[in-house]
Amino acid sequence: MKTAALIVAAGSGTRAGKAGGTPKQYATLGALPILGHVLKAFDQHPAIDVVVTVINPAHRALYDDAAARLGSAKLHPPIAGGHTRQASVLAGLEFLASEGVDRVLIHDAARPHVSAATIQAVADALRDHAGALAAVPLADTLKQAGPGQLVAKTVPRDGLWRAHTPQAFRFPDIIEAHRRAAREAAGTTFTDDAAIAEWAGLAVVLVADSAHNSKITTAEDLIMAQQAGAHPGVATWEPRTGNGFDVHRFAPGDHVWLCGVKIAHTHKLDGHSDADVGLHALTDAILGALGDGDIGQHFPPTDERWRGANSLLFLEDARHRVSARGGRITNVDVTLLCEAPKVGPHRAAMQEAIAACLGIAPDRVGVKATTTEQLGFTGRREGIAAIATATLLLPG
Repeated sequence: MKTAALIVAAGSGTRAGKAGGTPKQYATLGALPILGHVLKAFDQHPAIDVVVTVINPAHRALYDDAAARLGSAKLHPPIAGGHTRQASVLAGLEFLASEGVDRVLIHDAARPHVSAATIQAVADALRDHAGALAAVPLADTLKQAGPGQLVAKTVPRDGLWRAHTPQAFRFPDIIEAHRRAAREAAGTTFTDDAAIAEWAGLAVVLVADSAHNSKITTAEDLIMAQQAGAHPGVATWEPRTGNGFDVHRFAPGDHVWLCGVKIAHTHKLDGHSDADVGLHALTDAILGALGDGDIGQHFPPTDERWRGANSLLFLEDARHRVSARGGRITNVDVTLLCEAPKVGPHRAAMQEAIAACLGIAPDRVGVKATTTEQLGFTGRREGIAAIATATLLLPG
């Protein structure tokens, strides 16, 4: 019997941080992103044969960083999600339809504390039921609010449970329920997959879960989880800082590459690769924080493979070296020293290019430029220099 885990990670996650920042499922929790903990839990569970994640394609670099340390044959490439949770789950189920799956466990990416016992319990419940969901009986007294937020009445809590994930189903039943809901109930909001199963007439059993398997929804949830350590085996963080410096002279040409952006200019920068002085300095800053040599050691200019290479390849390699150490890049800063070209009009594009490559938010990338008041080789417009700093967190 083949069992799949379908991880739902396509949301924007803005309630756990400011809009435009890193979605909550990719926020750091201990030594891994939140999604990394989720993937690890299902990837390492013996009852799970396949792990598929539904993501926003714009977050692919963040996903790759979260999944980088697993390296398991169970883990399939991510699937593009839809505009709603329901559409995202259906997209994942349609992919799994070709995988010969008998059972599927659907889990929210923002629940990083799911236990192996809960995964096993909901999977085992499918022997006798079409569906099962992890849940916790309500312990708090419930009040219904009236006008002016005055208490209208006390609601009996007997028989009420808080629904968690994973939610497990026999695969043919849940994919047909989702397909029917997409056709027949397009205007209905289903808050979880058990609700769709109920609507379709499937019997779903409650499986007792731990309250620790809570969902990280707000910024306060995230802060509390981070402060608590909140996951078995979490390492303490050790901050590391590295500096990088690089220089390239001008040569005949009509454009330069700076921080991943092509800019029209009277000359080009001379080098074995694309001579992106900003990215070279930044790559060295990250390698310096790792104590892992320099860009010339890993990509020697005598190697023809790197002739004309896009320097984002070098930066991406540095990012993977951080991930391989269990670390995270928290912020980077690049200063370009030149009289021309003007950097200001291209600053936002540079930040976006670096952020996308490193899998961090653009507001964690600084790009600045200054002149040397016409002093030295940059003042004489003979070339461009760059200084960069990178800050990492590595497991202590």
